[in-house]
Amino acid sequence: MATPLRVTGAWVQLLTDWLDERQLAAPQLRLLLDSRAPADLVPMPLWQSVLAQAVALQPEQPAPALQIGAQIQPRHVGVLGYLLLACSNLAEGMAAYQRYERLFYGDDLVQMSSSATDVTLAWPAQASTGELADSVAIAALLSLLRRLLDTPPVPLRVCFVFPEPPDEKVVVAYHDFFACPVHFSVDSTQVVFPTSVLTLPLPRSDPSVRRLLDRQAQAALLALPESDAFARALQQCMLRLLPEGALNLSQVAEELHVSVRSLQRRLDARGQNWRQLLDRLRQQLAQQYLADPALLLSDIALLLGFSEQSAFNRAFRRWSGETPAKARRRLLLPG
Repeated sequence: MATPLRVTGAWVQLLTDWLDERQLAAPQLRLLLDSRAPADLVPMPLWQSVLAQAVALQPEQPAPALQIGAQIQPRHVGVLGYLLLACSNLAEGMAAYQRYERLFYGDDLVQMSSSATDVTLAWPAQASTGELADSVAIAALLSLLRRLLDTPPVPLRVCFVFPEPPDEKVVVAYHDFFACPVHFSVDSTQVVFPTSVLTLPLPRSDPSVRRLLDRQAQAALLALPESDAFARALQQCMLRLLPEGALNLSQVAEELHVSVRSLQRRLDARGQNWRQLLDRLRQQLAQQYLADPALLLSDIALLLGFSEQSAFNRAFRRWSGETPAKARRRLLLPG
């Protein structure tokens, strides 16, 4: 059975920013949007519903979904956005998106292909999220690149699965926004660039930050498979807060919009202990991070939320009976 698609609470805040930019009150819609924390998982039908409600507020505007997507900032796509900022060029950024798209949609959807003249990002027809959501997503992709790159790339063409809108003004709005030919009723959603864009440098590239974010994204993937909604939300929240240090139950409860007592009851019902849960997550991440020789032990301590490396050393010895340095030597032994 196909994985149900969803987005994140951070992505949903695109809509809040658009309401602010248009100075639209929409109190009921805002109440619903504000109830979603950035780490929350938002079912695709709910995202489609709030988009439809928002677009209905300005029926006279052609293709408002494109303007919603234009509000994009790196924070709206979480670790993926910040990882893109830290990449050295667009080829590296596209590869990172493909590797971690599941953090955004809950599934791996994008298909990348290239030739001597062009590079194509394509999403199959069965993965289409509908006219509004697809339009927002592709508009956001182009807008983010325009925002980040000194020389914004111009697509060779953009393709959508949904039929061409009957209103000519809307069709013109699509062509104007993407500044390239736009095709409708195609068998996949596509953005096609000239191959030359792959070498475009990202001006805020930082290899050390990229490595750290890459490890955080890998860790976040561990929270996704074979777990229920509560377990995913809990672990995603813990992963996001962990590098900030001093992670505790009250912080997590606040982020999940529940009381500490309610969160504790849910953990008790699952036979889980908060301290053991935190230790287990840290231990799993530590094993993964130690296997990467590019990460310093001090970097790993910070990623795991320890204020200093000595605290990490003591905790790791308690978990495993050996020091992090000894474990790293063992993990990196050939064969």
